[in-house]
Amino acid sequence: MSSPTIYLSTPSSSLFQFPPSKEPTVLPPPQAGSTLSAPPFSISSSLFVDALDPKVPITIACTYAVTVALLNYYNRTAGNKPWAISKTRGFFWFVVAHNIFLAVYSAWTFVGMFNALRESFVSWSGPAGLAGTVDSLCKIHGARGLGNAVAYDGAQSRWVAHSPSTIFLADGGVPDPTDMGRLWNEGLAFYGWFFYLSKFYEVLDTAIILAKGKRSSTLQTYHHAGAMMCMWAGIRYMSPPIWMFVFVNSAIHALMYTYYTLTAFAVPVPNALKRSLTTMQIIQFLVGASYATIHSFVSYTIPVQVPYLKGAVSAAASTATTTAAAIATATATSIPELIMKYLFRAAGGEGVAENVNGAQAPEMIEQINSARPEAISYRTEYQSVPCIDTNGQTFAIWLNVFYLTPLTFLFVRFFVKSYLRRTAKKASHSKAPAEKAATDAVKGLGREMNGGKMNGNNKANGNGKANGKH
Repeated sequence: MSSPTIYLSTPSSSLFQFPPSKEPTVLPPPQAGSTLSAPPFSISSSLFVDALDPKVPITIACTYAVTVALLNYYNRTAGNKPWAISKTRGFFWFVVAHNIFLAVYSAWTFVGMFNALRESFVSWSGPAGLAGTVDSLCKIHGARGLGNAVAYDGAQSRWVAHSPSTIFLADGGVPDPTDMGRLWNEGLAFYGWFFYLSKFYEVLDTAIILAKGKRSSTLQTYHHAGAMMCMWAGIRYMSPPIWMFVFVNSAIHALMYTYYTLTAFAVPVPNALKRSLTTMQIIQFLVGASYATIHSFVSYTIPVQVPYLKGAVSAAASTATTTAAAIATATATSIPELIMKYLFRAAGGEGVAENVNGAQAPEMIEQINSARPEAISYRTEYQSVPCIDTNGQTFAIWLNVFYLTPLTFLFVRFFVKSYLRRTAKKASHSKAPAEKAATDAVKGLGREMNGGKMNGNNKANGNGKANGKH
């Protein structure tokens, strides 16, 4: 194999686990000023991690759903009368400020994610081809470039650099927060975390509807509660496709809350705009769910530097190393360990070979290099890697897919009821008066004609009587 390739594959059964493993721990974004692409301000690492505790979204989502059900009941029993507060001037300005804030915040998030994508997205026209593009979207940790990612190995419970000779882990064995060129450090961790928190604030949309004496629909309640859980899962487990929901949804929200602001001031907005916003949301759900799903079935190959013994040691060593490289490429896991075992066996160190483990392999290679730099060299081999590495990432993907499926149905039903049926009714109502007017016109014409005949007859009869009298 002389170039990277992409292919469809069946995901490992180990990636499907509920509840998902708590490993790895979510990584906070870079601190402000640490790199040129660092976020505009820092987030406390403890606050970042604590906010992603599963009890936070579960508690808030359940409380929200129960509260909405109770207030829906209250409004129904009260005759759906607006609350007194909704008639105040302060409430009006609160609604305006709420919509303006969310419009500006959403636009800020969209711009931030656009810049993150610009810095991390690798074009398929580059030297790595389409594999480079797939790699830039599948692997969100590490440095830019095909094969320079850092992924979490669940079997070994540790982070692994695909290119250990050039990409180094930070203290604690985690991806270095100063590595740039991948989505997480370029902005997804920062903007995605705030976008997750914004889902809690957006429940004020429902509070405004209820204060006006209206009922919060099933669509409204399900949408808000589900969004909290899905955004939590995507950010907590650092699932690659979550960037699309942050990026696209923030763009749609910027337009949507701008529209709400205009309607609050009674600015006439074409109904076609509202229909377009709903259509955009439906398309977003369909494309987003499809995009997330495909991640579980994509694999590709990356170039890795494989160590091997030079001919100075022995021809058998070279043969053993070639075999080790082939096995390593086939297994795609524990590559340094297998290679080191064959290296030591080829050199006559059978006992040492049996004590080799994956964690020690890089250090052992370094020791051999230090003692006999002429003994080890490197060559490029292609290793197969899956797009998704952990069961947590898989859990986040399928939670979003299962959430978006009924949500799309509810939005389509809303679209049909709100636009298609209303349009048909309006057309029917506008047609009825026209038909009625035409019928009345025909009847009027008939009366006019009959009236003319009757008048003519009456005149004739009158003249006859008059003549007879004379």
